[in-house]
Amino acid sequence: MSGPNGDPNVSVDDGIINDEDDFGDEEEYEAVNSMLDQINSYLDDLEERNDSLNGKLHELMESNRQARLEFRAQLSGPPTPEEHCPADGDDSSPSKDDLNKANGAGK
Repeated sequence: MSGPNGDPNVSVDDGIINDEDDFGDEEEYEAVNSMLDQINSYLDDLEERNDSLNGKLHELMESNRQARLEFRAQLSGPPTPEEHCPADGDDSSPSKDDLNKANGAGK
């Protein structure tokens, strides 16, 4: 007789395969539930850390943008209107629409 994976040398009668578990069904569900609760707790902690890092990154990016504006102001006088309206997703450069509006184009 072949085994459960098709192995010809393994037989249910050999005593290798035992269908009886050490846990009862209820105890097994409780153990699985406990493991899932622990995994959920770890994932919640990871999500909180990710949110915290994301917030700190945004603060750092805003601080960096402000420092660049101040540095540019020191080098060349007051900042131009384009520097106050950066493009979405890129804090270092104005969008084409902002440049066109500032230059009087696009009317």
